[in-house]
Amino acid sequence: MIGQIGATEILILILIAIILFGPKKIPELARSIGQAVRIFREEANKLSEPVPARRRSSISDEELVKLAEKLGMKSSGKSREELIEEIVKKAREKGLLED
Repeated sequence: MIGQIGATEILILILIAIILFGPKKIPELARSIGQAVRIFREEANKLSEPVPARRRSSISDEELVKLAEKLGMKSSGKSREELIEEIVKKAREKGLLED
């Protein structure tokens, strides 16, 4: 029965690992594998995070208003998302951003 691993097979694999690597190296290998898995999961979580949420933390509302004013836009009465959309549109018009 290929695909099912029982207790006997696991013990044989552990014995082979001990013979190949020695009893002192096994904890180091397990620690390294655990650390690699942890780093992989953290990076995967960063990739699954929505892009606007990551970008939002990089610029404050005050900086956004200042940028809008420098581009000649009125910022009063507009939501953050509206300001961002207008800033991007204005920047594309001026050739500062590519489509």
